[in-house]
Amino acid sequence: MKQMIHLPRIARIVVLAVLSAASLSSAFAGEAVDGIEARNQENWREAIARTPVPAEGCFQASYPSLTWNKVECVVAPAIPYVPRTGAISQTVGNGNDYAAEVTSGPINATLGSFPKVTGVTSETDPGGLGANDYSLQLNSNFMNTAACDGARDPAQCLDWQQFVYSSGYEVAFMQYWLINWNNPCPSGWFSYSNDCYTNSNGVGAPLEVITSLNRLKLFGANYGGVGGTDELVFSAGVRAYSTTGPDSIVDLATAWTESEFNIVGDGGGSEANFNSGSSITVQITVLNGTRDVPICAADSGTTGETNNLNLGNCSGKGGLRPYIEFTESN
Repeated sequence: MKQMIHLPRIARIVVLAVLSAASLSSAFAGEAVDGIEARNQENWREAIARTPVPAEGCFQASYPSLTWNKVECVVAPAIPYVPRTGAISQTVGNGNDYAAEVTSGPINATLGSFPKVTGVTSETDPGGLGANDYSLQLNSNFMNTAACDGARDPAQCLDWQQFVYSSGYEVAFMQYWLINWNNPCPSGWFSYSNDCYTNSNGVGAPLEVITSLNRLKLFGANYGGVGGTDELVFSAGVRAYSTTGPDSIVDLATAWTESEFNIVGDGGGSEANFNSGSSITVQITVLNGTRDVPICAADSGTTGETNNLNLGNCSGKGGLRPYIEFTESN
């Protein structure tokens, strides 16, 4: 039998104090390491988004590497992520959203992120696949480019490009639109009312639960200008996924002046419903070769999908990475 050692009360207090201090020191050290690691991962997600893929196709990357590895592309879902219609929504979406607008030159790239998320515990899309079903969308402004030349009335036609991550379908891809086409759709395009839409190749990207929202980023870029390549990068935690497509589909490089980014329903005009008490900060960084402050363009959302949050105030900041930032909550 082990003999119990009885320390005097003062000695016991000293020992407990030393042990407590050591425990607290270890805990604080762990928190510091966790904080540094979290910042390193955040910096990596931004860096990998701005690292172009080596060729056309689909790719994945893993933290901390900035090397893209080619993977098989997948077929994106034939689901329309619809343009806004009718009256502006009271909650976010269907026109009621901010877009980051530049005042000179086209946008070359946009990065959407959620730097602060509080109170979010659940999300559902009743019109979709249920819990944790949503889309992240980074959308261009409506444009009128050479892609509209085959429309019945080219002057009334609008083209539009979306960069989409669908949690429900576990894929990231680009969707292209010819709005008010009013003619038989081009080969390979789907018909939607008087409009046409088609998709880029998709890259498989696993479902991310809504409580991971602050670790998700969506990046859309044009490389090479007219006749170049458009690229999507979706990053989540320590993984990133990319797919490319020719810019000539809707000529994004010629007329991209506004970017909308948000979390909304997963296609078909559906709604992402958050639990009561949710608050999300949205940041939209736009790169156009200037340091100018982007404009918070109100009522400039282009997607028809929505969420059940209410918009707060928006402000912009210039510099090396000009952005707008706003909150939405319920």
